[in-house]
Amino acid sequence: MQTLSASREDPRSEAALIAAGRRALAIEAQALAALPARIDAAFARACELCLAATDPPARGRVVVSGLGKSGHVAHKIAATLASTGTSAFFLHAAEAGHGDLGMVVRGDVLLAVSHSGDSAEILAMLPQVARLSVPVIALTGNAASPLARAATVHLDVSVAEEACPLNLAPTASTTAALAMGDALAAALLAARGFTAEDFARSHPGGRLGRRLLLRVADVMRRGDELPRVAPTVTLVEGLVEMSRKGLGLTAIVDAGDQLIGVFTDGDLRRALDRGADLRGTRIEEVMTRAPRTIRPAQLAAEAVNHMQEHRITALLAVDELGRLVGALNIHDLLRAGVV
Repeated sequence: MQTLSASREDPRSEAALIAAGRRALAIEAQALAALPARIDAAFARACELCLAATDPPARGRVVVSGLGKSGHVAHKIAATLASTGTSAFFLHAAEAGHGDLGMVVRGDVLLAVSHSGDSAEILAMLPQVARLSVPVIALTGNAASPLARAATVHLDVSVAEEACPLNLAPTASTTAALAMGDALAAALLAARGFTAEDFARSHPGGRLGRRLLLRVADVMRRGDELPRVAPTVTLVEGLVEMSRKGLGLTAIVDAGDQLIGVFTDGDLRRALDRGADLRGTRIEEVMTRAPRTIRPAQLAAEAVNHMQEHRITALLAVDELGRLVGALNIHDLLRAGVV
């Protein structure tokens, strides 16, 4: 006869592991699905408090605080706010009572994250912030909690159950709090008219920052690195300059560095097909006139688009008078992280 323990499914089996993972995600999805209905007048009021504190000429900050898992969520919310145009920083609730509360000043807003709403460390902060007339936005899972009752605005992030099988570990509740923080950051971003360029200025080291902030002038080669010859040199002399500078082309300029044309690998192939004498042909006879150029102040990303559109791998940069000031190729853009 099969025993009861033997009939149970092995919790380490593939099927059991898959089922447990799916169950956790389903519970968290339900927690998120309940949040849109709670984006209401209280949410709008929370946004207004943040905007009033941080919009110029105001110099306040959104101080985001929490403890434990809620502290990790608070830290991420603060980072998201700061990177999307809302001045914010994280204050560890346990450290607040040991001097760090001095970082909170009049004009700030406190965003307190606590699932239970009765965290002693958070509650201990309230008398001091009240003396500074600092409004409190509470993210809790209990509208009847001391924190929710004391707050200027309460945002409900309660969940029906945790994704943990024991219904104990903060899982669905932290997901809901994090999502509400993202909603707050997104609403503030939209209210301010925050742009991709603004985002790039907060992320200069990221790919978007490089694409939106880096200029041709930041990437291009200058001075002695520029391949350039006079229009009267021979093809051989032009090829030597191309080889020495390693850009796959050379600019043809007059005595004042005014750009006259460009000579590329493609021009060389066409010249050889016509039987041109390398030592007897002047480069101006086989160069490409009116070459494609770019300005130093243009975005490096524009140079990438220009190269892709015209199927070229290098560009010459000229000033407003048409004088040669720089050159770059696709490898320069790759090294700069623009491509």
